[in-house]
Formats: sequence, structure tokens, C-alpha cells
Amino acid sequence: MRLTNYTDYSLRVLIYIGAKDREELSNIKEIADVYGISKNHLMKVIHQLGKNGYIETIRGRNGGFRLARPASKIVIGEVVRNMEEDFYLVECLHEDSHCIISPACKLRHILHQALQAYLHVLDQYTLADLIINKNDLKEMLKLP
Repeated sequence: MRLTNYTDYSLRVLIYIGAKDREELSNIKEIADVYGISKNHLMKVIHQLGKNGYIETIRGRNGGFRLARPASKIVIGEVVRNMEEDFYLVECLHEDSHCIISPACKLRHILHQALQAYLHVLDQYTLADLIINKNDLKEMLKLP
């Protein structure tokens, strides 16, 4: 299983924001600069993270965004499910599959099981687990 860059960037944004103190706001430019990611791409990621309730946006001249809920309440499996477009590892997992052996093939069931196991592992972790080493992250992200 391979996650899209979109989901990877989403997780990185959450880690960045989570590594900061709760009252500190983040902005797209600083995250784009730290990770070397396009600001335009990050705008889409930030918008979706906000839409899904992971971050809140504060408007205005000194605005920015921060976590909308505690890091311990942001489940990684949920984030991945919300940010990925689909989980079709192979064509036969898609409901519109045209594979001629799908009715008799056992691979579909095995891959579905593997995907469920993958997501089950991600469901066992929260953002708090990813930022438990805040001091190290702050240093690497050049945060105060």
C-alpha cells in the first residue's frame, strides 16, 4: 500500500502543527518552507484538514491555523481514510472491476483483508503518538 503525497502532506502538516504549543498559530508559508512543499498544494491540504475538523482556521492579519481538537483525539487511520481518494490496491477491489477472473479469484479477498489489517494498525495510533518526541521535532522543524 502506498499513500498519496496528499495524505503524506496532510500527516506532515498535522505533525508540524501538533509539535507547536496549542496557542501558537501556523501558516502555509512556514510549513511550505520547512518541508519544501508547494504552497498551492498545501492550501488544498489545509482546506481539507479544516473541512474534516482536524484544524481550525483563524482569519485576520495575524491569523493562521491550529489543531481543532487535542492530538490524542486525531486518529491516524481516520485521517488516512479521509485524505485518500480510494484504496483500490488493484482493479478487482473496485466495484466496477472488469477483470474476467474476479468471480473465481481469491486475490480480491486476500488484498481486502490486507488493507483492513493495514488500516487497523493505523487506527491504533493518534497524532499524540506521532508527536510524543516534541522537543526533537521542534528542533528539526526549527520551531521555537
